[in-house]
Amino acid sequence: MAFPDNSTRKSLIPSFLYTTTLDHHGNNMDRSSQPSILPSSSPTMEKKPFLIPAPKESAGSGYKVEMYSPAFYAASTIGGILSCGPTHTAVTPLDLVKCNMQIDPAKYKSISSGFGILFKEQGIRGMFRGWAPTLVGYSAQGACKYGFYEYFKKYYSDLAGPENAVKYKTLIYLAGSASAEVIADVALCPFEAVKVRVQTQPGFARGLSDGLPKLVKAEGAAGLYKGIVPLWGRQIPYTMMKFASFENIVEQLYKHVIPVPKDQCSNSTQLGVSFAGGYLAGILCAVVSHPADNLVSFLNNAKGATVGDAVSKLGLRGLCTRGLPLRIFMIGTLTGAQWGIYDSFKVFVGLPTTGGAAPPAQK
Repeated sequence: MAFPDNSTRKSLIPSFLYTTTLDHHGNNMDRSSQPSILPSSSPTMEKKPFLIPAPKESAGSGYKVEMYSPAFYAASTIGGILSCGPTHTAVTPLDLVKCNMQIDPAKYKSISSGFGILFKEQGIRGMFRGWAPTLVGYSAQGACKYGFYEYFKKYYSDLAGPENAVKYKTLIYLAGSASAEVIADVALCPFEAVKVRVQTQPGFARGLSDGLPKLVKAEGAAGLYKGIVPLWGRQIPYTMMKFASFENIVEQLYKHVIPVPKDQCSNSTQLGVSFAGGYLAGILCAVVSHPADNLVSFLNNAKGATVGDAVSKLGLRGLCTRGLPLRIFMIGTLTGAQWGIYDSFKVFVGLPTTGGAAPPAQK
């Protein structure tokens, strides 16, 4: 049907179904109760469209995933898998040289000679020996590390309350990361034990599929967790330093280096800050956790060995310094890449990057 004049068109839906009249207190007023003598400009009455917000929509949010929802923790878990599994696998040759330098320093005296000896004896394929337990183990660890860190950070912030969450934010970062790593290492430990054997004992096994059952057959299921205490000793301080220093470094970068507030930065700028903060945090992580890393390699390589045996053979100085330059380079690059990948995934699903603000707490 055509109308000769647009002004004659009328909506088929009564206007009172989608508009209302609000008084100056914001209360609904029925049209039948409106005094006809009041002019439209009266301060006691204001006409406004009545809009119903979308479910779970928060003003100014724009994020696709609701913060601290089950979907948020699922995204954090997936991001942890993507950030840890592939990155640790990519640096398998560096890890291989490091482990052999720790186990047999007489043969592998330096980084360059270590690469040369391993390449000559095993070829290019041998440089990636142990990649399968590395990929599976560190994917499982990353899932628990990042997923539970986000959970515990929120949990401890809520316990502390809004004021204390800001005041004691570094303690919250430390407690949250330590709690997450205790769980993450339980997932990692069996695969770490297989990895070290495969990398440092030629002929022990080709990889995960034959190495895991062979280790269980030789030492029982308990043998898979023989190194759990040294692993905690290495990974818990490492992760506490990794997360707490990252959070604080990123906050300082936004405060003193980046000229605009974080919420005004582009995604590429924020991801660059994440990588830089991760690299700097990784250097600190390597130094703090290196003695325990030497212990883990020694204990997993020698059947029946004790911490005392490791200290006696390597010495305190050896525990703290053997393989350290290589590990600083490896862990710095690794940690920077991990934070970059993790925050890239968060941006991909519509979440903000990590850091730059105090932990959130329920009000």
